[in-house]
Amino acid sequence: MNLSLADPFSLSQDYPEVFSHSLHYGHSSCVIFNRRGDLLASGRHDGTVVLFDVETGGLARIMRGHTRSVQSISWSHDGRYLLSSSLDCKCILWDLEDGSRKRVIRFEAAVYYAELHPFNHNLFAAAIHEDHPWLVDISTPKTTRTKLSTLPRKSTTTSEDEAAPPSKSSASEAKALTLITLFDSTGQYIITATTRGWVNIIHTATQTTIFSSRVTKSAIVTGRLSISGRSLIFNSRDRILRTVHMPALTDEDIEDPSGILFEVEHTYQDLVNRLYWNHCDISPTGEYICASTYMNHDVYIWETNKGSLVKILEGPKEELGFVDWHPTRPMIVASGLETGRIYIWATNNPQRWSALAPDFQEVEENVEYIEKEDEFDYKDRAEMTKARLDREDEEVDLIGMDDAPGNFREEEKSWTMPVLLDIEESSEDDDVKIVGPTAATSQKKKKAGAAAAEKKGKKRKAGD
Repeated sequence: MNLSLADPFSLSQDYPEVFSHSLHYGHSSCVIFNRRGDLLASGRHDGTVVLFDVETGGLARIMRGHTRSVQSISWSHDGRYLLSSSLDCKCILWDLEDGSRKRVIRFEAAVYYAELHPFNHNLFAAAIHEDHPWLVDISTPKTTRTKLSTLPRKSTTTSEDEAAPPSKSSASEAKALTLITLFDSTGQYIITATTRGWVNIIHTATQTTIFSSRVTKSAIVTGRLSISGRSLIFNSRDRILRTVHMPALTDEDIEDPSGILFEVEHTYQDLVNRLYWNHCDISPTGEYICASTYMNHDVYIWETNKGSLVKILEGPKEELGFVDWHPTRPMIVASGLETGRIYIWATNNPQRWSALAPDFQEVEENVEYIEKEDEFDYKDRAEMTKARLDREDEEVDLIGMDDAPGNFREEEKSWTMPVLLDIEESSEDDDVKIVGPTAATSQKKKKAGAAAAEKKGKKRKAGD
């Protein structure tokens, strides 16, 4: 019904236009939606991972395990498992069935970024501070770690690097750090980017670098892959965003990597203000990209087909950090660096009440209504009572909307996170409501406190 009230032209809008609302529960450092888009995960500066319900804005789960700021969050394909990396040199795999820590993996340095395999939640790749990236397998009781190379494949080096002395070139490349580790859509390959501007494609099974390409001479600090797996976006220190079409790799390409086309399609930058970009993301269809700005409070949106700027989102008066695009809706979230508040932009959908009936008319003030002759005819009360009782016996499907045909693929509906329906206001912020085990616990505490206060009042009256 709400969908029928919306303007059809606003529903066709592919990117957000206005600031919608904000969420606040602690100081958020990173935010990301799950694949279904019904949950928003937020990593806080104190090491806590918080899950928000997108529809209601309430809290679905609070998980504590890290002692320092959470750097990245990665969802499993079915949405049941969550991987968080932190500056406390740990990665934690969470089981959202009960909010428990399934595995805690410790490293010798802080973890920049970690991402789960798209179809195997027991496998993930991590970029470590001043160390090589690692491929970690936790399918067995003993964790298996495999070191990934940061050196580019020699056969694809540029003429500029080939002209340099071999010892000097290899020494400079060996000092490069990997800040990004991404899996492609199939999980067969790992995409890494270094501080020397190299992008390496590594085979997951053999851990060998099959292809390398230098897209820039400056450090690549962030990168994202679209849900379709066909578009890549990289953010580098030279204030330029670059989009690359991800090739569909086959066995023939692995044997002969010279035929792989990995070229920059478009570059995006602010030529007037020369802004740095804090973080970037790409829309699910790959038609738009967005980026938050350094020392600025705007979010820029470009169209990838023409490479033109289409919108500058204005909202809070603070610098924004991590940004993420909703997987199914024209919605963007960003975390503020100063307050840690989560800001949300969406489309403005004015309601069309005339969609309820062809002859429905909206009026600006109250008017006298003249009823029709048969509008309020008498109905048998016994029949109305019988119909109401029959409706009460019908089984109500609370999750039928999620199971409707066409809403989601069958393989992605296998699991839904259990939540409680006890809702009450959070003690930390007025615009956040707790939904989940914490709500039941706090409600029991309030009832116990009220009962204790009532007993004290009775004793005082008896004493008087």
